[in-house]
Amino acid sequence: MNGLNIVVIGTGYVGLVVGACMADLGFRVTCVDNDPAKIALLRDGGVPIYEPGLDVILQRNTREGRLDFTTDGDAAIAGADVIYIAVGTPGRPDGHADLSAVHAVAESIGRNMRRPAVVVIKSTVPVGTADEVREIVARHARHEFDVVSNPEFLKEGAAIEDFTHPDRIVVGCRTERAREVMGRLYAGLVRSGRPILFMDNRSAELTKYASNAMLATKISFMNELARLCEAAGADIEMVRRGVGADTRIGPRFLFAGAGYGGSCFPKDVRALIRTAEKHGVELRIADAVEAVNEAQKHLPAAKVIERLGPDLHGRRVALWGLAFKPETDDMREAPSIVIARDLAAAGADVVGYDPEALGTARVELGDAIRYAASALDAVEGADALVLVTEWSEFRNPDWAQLADRMRGRLIVDGRNIYDPAAVREAGFDYAGIGRA
Repeated sequence: MNGLNIVVIGTGYVGLVVGACMADLGFRVTCVDNDPAKIALLRDGGVPIYEPGLDVILQRNTREGRLDFTTDGDAAIAGADVIYIAVGTPGRPDGHADLSAVHAVAESIGRNMRRPAVVVIKSTVPVGTADEVREIVARHARHEFDVVSNPEFLKEGAAIEDFTHPDRIVVGCRTERAREVMGRLYAGLVRSGRPILFMDNRSAELTKYASNAMLATKISFMNELARLCEAAGADIEMVRRGVGADTRIGPRFLFAGAGYGGSCFPKDVRALIRTAEKHGVELRIADAVEAVNEAQKHLPAAKVIERLGPDLHGRRVALWGLAFKPETDDMREAPSIVIARDLAAAGADVVGYDPEALGTARVELGDAIRYAASALDAVEGADALVLVTEWSEFRNPDWAQLADRMRGRLIVDGRNIYDPAAVREAGFDYAGIGRA
């Protein structure tokens, strides 16, 4: 077992993935959370989130003694060589990141350190947060410490692969000691040539926001072009292929659809805008990215209303997919929330189905919609079907079976995964995003 003792504070999405994967690299890891029910679930072999492959890694490393879970953060910090801060930084109503949990953890670290340690900020935080954490820890610490900015680049649904096969590892630090420790932590991940990019803390912090904002920009740009395609009689899928074939641009994140959601892109774009405002800089492109995305979430419901009329009382609309993307149960800022509420506000009876997110959808949407046990149950008697999340099980439906189950014939393809000609040949009215 590797000699470094690692503590991960926060057992949310990032904390669990980091803790499990670091244990899988051979380190002794203790994950800390102040929620006793969550810790009890993890100790019993349960997993509080859906992430493919995470359950196997958690159970294996718990069984082999490298991974433990506790609510006693003070004791865990006292024995730690490396302390990851992986608590949430949700967006406040004004768009700024809420750093209260990060600051509270920093204070706890300072009070409870009993040996020199490296404090690694894994949470997504605004520029300058490492300086704040350094100052808070220093108020109480009696031992030497370093503060490292090490942003995560984990895609929900592919987080294990992203951690174990990263495009790059970004490390912001000041001292050679911190650099040596971080190199030791990640040595097993960079043998195939993937780089560790060492830089200053502030550049590392900004790299995270810049990366997410760039990806969000590609999505919003294509969604704007999709509207132009519809007006001009072009097909956004053809445009996407032509644009994506340019090696300077590449094909990824060029898919038009119902808008992006999740825990990262919306929050991080807003936080980047607020950070720029704080420094007297106007980010016009980021402003537009956010505005386009929020408008895009209303488009699928607008297409239903355009075809079925503004009064949807007595109409039933099925939603396939509620999570913000496939392979997760995360509903944070999911387009389905806006779509469901728009349709319900017009009087529709909305029935939703998702392979993994029904539980989180019930928390988010309550009784605003009804919930089906299967994709076919959702379309029973429906006047329209809206494809919201491109789960694999939705990609090749039996159109004849759908025709038997549905009352109407409207298909709104919110992710452009269907062949319009095939759908129309099956007798349906097809409406995609940016498709003539």
